[in-house]
Amino acid sequence: MKKAPPHVEHHPPHVGLYVTCLVDIMRPSVAFATIKILEAAGCRVSVPDTQTCCGQPAFNSGDLKSARALASTVFNTFEHFDYVVAPSGSCAAMLKVHLPTLFSDSEDKARATRFADRVFELTAFLVHLTGRAQLENAYVGRVAYHDGCSGKRELGLGEGPRQLLQTIDGLELVEIADADACCGFGGTFSVTYPEISNAMVSKKCNALTDAAPDILTGSELGCLMNIAGKLRRSGSPIACRHIAELLAGDTSMPAIGSAKEDR
Repeated sequence: MKKAPPHVEHHPPHVGLYVTCLVDIMRPSVAFATIKILEAAGCRVSVPDTQTCCGQPAFNSGDLKSARALASTVFNTFEHFDYVVAPSGSCAAMLKVHLPTLFSDSEDKARATRFADRVFELTAFLVHLTGRAQLENAYVGRVAYHDGCSGKRELGLGEGPRQLLQTIDGLELVEIADADACCGFGGTFSVTYPEISNAMVSKKCNALTDAAPDILTGSELGCLMNIAGKLRRSGSPIACRHIAELLAGDTSMPAIGSAKEDR
């Protein structure tokens, strides 16, 4: 992974939080946890209210015109921040890896490349830029980590997320078989190919059952929602929580996909 440049020491880095559509609509607690973590790491955080979809669904579907229009809005909204942080590997990859390609034949090519260099997925930002790995919280239980495809393959997150989890007092990190295998969500993939998607998430849930963690975590809400839904339908007691919630010590909210009375 390309290391982040050191931030300017004489003032807190100003971070623009890219909330993501799924977090905004389905799990706002992830955004609040992310703000808590970034502020604890010494950052000044802003959440622009003009942000919109990064264009990933359109890009993955081949609608480059719509993807470019959406990405352009995000680009213009966040360009003035020192850094842009997203609690999502796929959205971060869209802005960091794919956005420059959308502007490769325009006069904004250089600006887009400079912008992409300042975009980070949350755990990558914490590990490589702030150096703030010890967040001083506790969780007693067994936790497994799912490597989302975009974070693993496009951003090269590596062991950073696990290193952060291991700083949580009382947390026992357990590995599942094929932790970096796709869960079958893939955004529009799960809609276009539901039978294949179901087979993939079933395999993932079988591996989780074998490892028997209390919680499955990851940095990709779409993956966690997909896996949580399958686990719940099968009657599994394994809960799913975004890594930001664990790192921030915010586990009072019901787990992803759980009824309000579940914890």
